[in-house]
Parts: sequence; structure tokens; C-alpha cells
Amino acid sequence: MELSIQTTRKLILRLAIILVTIAVSFSCKDNSKQFLADSNDLEDFYEFQEFDLSPYGIKASIMLPDETANIGASTKPEVHHLESDFYWNIQVGQNFHLYIEDYGDNTDLVKAQKQKLSNTQFYDVKYLVDESDLIIYEVTLKVRGSDQAPKTVGIKHVSYHVYGEKIINGIHYELRSRDEGFEKPIIDLMAKSIISLKEKK
Repeated sequence: MELSIQTTRKLILRLAIILVTIAVSFSCKDNSKQFLADSNDLEDFYEFQEFDLSPYGIKASIMLPDETANIGASTKPEVHHLESDFYWNIQVGQNFHLYIEDYGDNTDLVKAQKQKLSNTQFYDVKYLVDESDLIIYEVTLKVRGSDQAPKTVGIKHVSYHVYGEKIINGIHYELRSRDEGFEKPIIDLMAKSIISLKEKK
């Protein structure tokens, strides 16, 4: 009889773990869908200005934060790009740096980035938005010995990142935040900019 109780407890524990995993998975997908739905609403771009990338070699426009976005943004975005290069850095003030890279006909850029993130030993990665062409994720540094550290020691290192893929005129573009990441409100603005990138007719 005792074996039966232990078996039942293990079964209940496994079932609880499965249910929690499913609930977290659905929650992440719901967050993704809500974020994308909000970002496709024109009213959600009221703190943005349209910016033409054609003079810089990308036949597209993108919505970038304006001075009302409260991120210390200047009114005029700057684009750093060498004519012969496949790399662009869009800067709006001190706190907004969006990197774009031309990957030609290489596909599945987001999938490749997720694979790269899954191979890290030093960070925990939590996806806040997880779509086939856009991810927003939280990165937490794994700290050894954190259980023994005093509570006053600042050991939690968290950063937020965005990574997206857009196709313009048959060319796949990577759009991402800087490697060090940014604060979450900045990343949300960047994600909206990425979503807004569209081909010019």
C-alpha cells in the first residue's frame, strides 16, 4: 500500500509539472499575440515618426521614436552606414540604437538566434515575445555562489533584448538591439520599430 501512495504522489507531481509548463507556454504565446496586436494598431505609434531608409540603401520606411517618447530622443534620427557595407546603426538620442544587417537570401534568422542563445552556459534566457520573425527576451547572468552571498550584494544582472527578421525586396534583414541590451521600455519601442519596417512601393 505504501508503494502505491508513493507512486500516486509521483504521478501527481509529474502531472502538476506538465500543467504548469503548458500554462507558461500559453502565457508566453498570449503575451506575444497581445504585443503584436498592440503594435499593429496605428494609435500605438503616436510617439513615433516615419523615417525613410531609401537614401541609405534599404527601400523601406520605419517608425522611430520621436521626442514625445520620453527616452531622451533627439528629433532627428542618425543612420551610420558605409555605402559598400551591409550594416546600419540607427541612433535616436542616447538610448536608442537599432542595428540592421543585410543577410541576403539567408533565412530563419530568428531560429538561428534562438539556437545560439540556447547554447549559452552563463545566462538564463526567458522569452517574453516568441514569434517566428520576432523575439523579445530577458537575459539573467548566472551567478555561482549566489546562495551564500549576503542579501545586500547586488548579484542579479538582467538585461532585455530584441531580435527580428524582415524581408524587403527579397532580402532578409536582421534587426536587433545592442549586445548589452537595454531597459525593457526601450526594447519595447525597438520591437515596435522592427514590426513597422515596411517595403516602399
